[in-house]
Amino acid sequence: MTREEKALMIEDLQEVLKSTGTVYLADISGLNALETSNLRRACYRSEVQLRVVKNTLLKKAMERVEENEYDGLYDSLKGNTAILISEKGNAPAKVIETFRKKSKKPILKAAWIDSAVFVGDDKITELSNLKSKDELVGEIIGLLQSPLKTVVSQLQSGGQTIAGLVKTLSERSE
Repeated sequence: MTREEKALMIEDLQEVLKSTGTVYLADISGLNALETSNLRRACYRSEVQLRVVKNTLLKKAMERVEENEYDGLYDSLKGNTAILISEKGNAPAKVIETFRKKSKKPILKAAWIDSAVFVGDDKITELSNLKSKDELVGEIIGLLQSPLKTVVSQLQSGGQTIAGLVKTLSERSE
């Protein structure tokens, strides 16, 4: 790889890192061609981008992204590395978790989600259980609407009871 190609690769990785809040580092070495193809398909279906990268180029790209601090990931940049990038923080973890039901790989090295660093394969379950921002907003709205719906429901049923009571009382007086 020439210097120009390396510079282009670093710039490309830098742009990818700037555009996402979720970066997973995984080891997919040892997967055969069919397994790798199946992993790529699973990633595509889950809207996860999978790339195999050189550690030194990825580290240089991370160092150049001033908006984010990837220092916690540097120790994980050893051996074969693939990056999994997604808009949803838990999507890559779910792909890895599902894929590992059939295979021993990929192994999670580390993850960076909105400035939080998770290191080690033992974090995969924790990461797959993370809720996305949309899911959290939906839950909060649901929690806020629940008491309001209860009050409205009680007022409506109470209104019918009062109307029925007034009607009954007016019929009795006649």
